[in-house]
Amino acid sequence: MEPFLKIEQDGAIVTATLNRPEQRNTLTESSYMREFVDLCAALTRNPQIKVLVLTGAGSAFCAGGNVKDMRDRTGIFGGSPAELRESYRSGIQTIPTALYNLDIPIIAAINGPAIGAGLDLSCMADIRIASTTAIFAESFVKLGIVPGDGGAWLLPRVIGMPRASIMALTGDPIDAPKALEWGLISELTAPEALQEAARSLAERIAANPSPALRMTKRLLREGQHMRLDSLLELSAAFQSLAHYTADHHEAVAAMLEKRKPNYTDR
Repeated sequence: MEPFLKIEQDGAIVTATLNRPEQRNTLTESSYMREFVDLCAALTRNPQIKVLVLTGAGSAFCAGGNVKDMRDRTGIFGGSPAELRESYRSGIQTIPTALYNLDIPIIAAINGPAIGAGLDLSCMADIRIASTTAIFAESFVKLGIVPGDGGAWLLPRVIGMPRASIMALTGDPIDAPKALEWGLISELTAPEALQEAARSLAERIAANPSPALRMTKRLLREGQHMRLDSLLELSAAFQSLAHYTADHHEAVAAMLEKRKPNYTDR
């Protein structure tokens, strides 16, 4: 069987496509979860990769969990309550910790419905852009369950608690224009223009030096839960490292010499 994630690299940009279009890219197998973790580990080890684009094959970005498996209590939804708890902890909950903590920037190019765990998956990215065909729903409550993959932590940090509460407590979907209005996405495109828009944004990010990108991403993440004085201490430490990178020296020289920099990711 083909991997769930179709991985393509073009220079400093990696695109990971959820590749089960016939299943609307639902997160149904434990092996799918491991692919996310393995991908993040590989990207972390490769300083030449600067951006990850996450998208879906077919008409959906990710339709969440498989409702038939929930009904039948099979697959990742099988077992006793204790077994289910461990299934969540060692399964789908490994995705938010891997993606959210990844040091390289992540762009979610949302090509269609992002439902339940699919919406939460998009919230693990740093930036979200979407096609006009996208819809979004934090729909767990409509199935009599709760966000089990970190959505109750992620979604309020993206759109604020009042709007996150509306989505989580009603389970109702919102369309792409509403998602743009609410700040869930930062750009809205025609379906045929989505991948080009994601690529353009990724190239703008990848034009910058890798060490500075990774440390900036880490500061943005840590700043979500640190006090200002603690973040300033971390920023000072990171800045001292940045000043001694070869790419910083090259950036300064290129700016003073009015030329394009030639970064070596060191």
